[in-house]
Amino acid sequence: MDRFSWTNSRTELNETYVIEQRGVRLYDGDEKAKLNVGTAFLTTHRLIWGDIKYEDSCLAFPLSQIIFIEEQAGGRGKSAKIVIHLHPAPENKEPGPYNNSKYSYIKLSFKEHGQIEFYRRLTEEMTLKRWENTPISKPISTGTGSQGGRTRAVGIVGIERKIEEKRKELDKNISEAFEDLSQLMVKAKEMVELSRSIANKIKDKQGDITEDETVRFKSYLLSMGIANPVTRETHGSGTHYHLQLSKQLGDMLQAPLELLSPEDLVNACKMFESLKLPLRLRVFDSGVMVVQLQSHSEEEMIASALDNVSEKGSLTAEEFAKLLGLSVLLSKERLLLAEKMGHLCRDDSVEGLRFYPNLF
Repeated sequence: MDRFSWTNSRTELNETYVIEQRGVRLYDGDEKAKLNVGTAFLTTHRLIWGDIKYEDSCLAFPLSQIIFIEEQAGGRGKSAKIVIHLHPAPENKEPGPYNNSKYSYIKLSFKEHGQIEFYRRLTEEMTLKRWENTPISKPISTGTGSQGGRTRAVGIVGIERKIEEKRKELDKNISEAFEDLSQLMVKAKEMVELSRSIANKIKDKQGDITEDETVRFKSYLLSMGIANPVTRETHGSGTHYHLQLSKQLGDMLQAPLELLSPEDLVNACKMFESLKLPLRLRVFDSGVMVVQLQSHSEEEMIASALDNVSEKGSLTAEEFAKLLGLSVLLSKERLLLAEKMGHLCRDDSVEGLRFYPNLF
């Protein structure tokens, strides 16, 4: 905590706001700091912590002070944390709330979640090191009194205002997206009817469709991927509908231009194997279901889990997910499968579930 300096919370020239997270408590090493829960702000140059109600009583230290960061999983009654290891405080450091500390690291405890995105953005800034390319400088003062020096600066209130504007813009974009989706569904049904009509004409050779037009129409339909979409209207309901839908999913791995219920999709996927398609529905012991290739090897999946855990010493599902680029849910299932086969063992503590190589 002795790395922190008092700050007026205003961003300096060339400094850009990155992300904020409310409900963050500071730890001096493993000990709770005698401060309330506040808001953590990440900029391109500094980590700032404070209470928005007290804009001139915030704490900050430069990102250049950070040696490395790591995640600490939450558990029963404990919040997830980001551990930040720091260089010793420089001699010319501005005054702060602590003159000295026996710890060389601090912790950010996230009471309202958000630690995953905050950790990702902090990692990005540590990689980019934008503070080296654009050093910050003090705001240029063009006035006198208490307002001097604030004309080129943005305080936390200003940041909050910008965040609110971004949220409003996002809400607007989401509303427009749903409007576009509604229009798309209307168009989709029109295209289904159009493709069905054209397909019937081609099949029955009715009307004035020539051979050249027939070829052109078929190419047109195939390019859109809607030669003969499977719908309840064309194939009824129940087993026959799921059978035809399963064939279409296996061939194209995309749903027809009609909204599907989860139940219909699962029932169709269950028929992959009976149709001898290259896909199959895999159901894990926990009930989690995934679609995978028939050629997918369970042995390779277990070996991958064991190799990664052995290389790292131990892994949580979240850490394994980052290594493989998979969802946390699927990563956990792979680790549990390797444990079931006797290759891994677990440590289930208040810190969370962690897997280790089984040496016995």
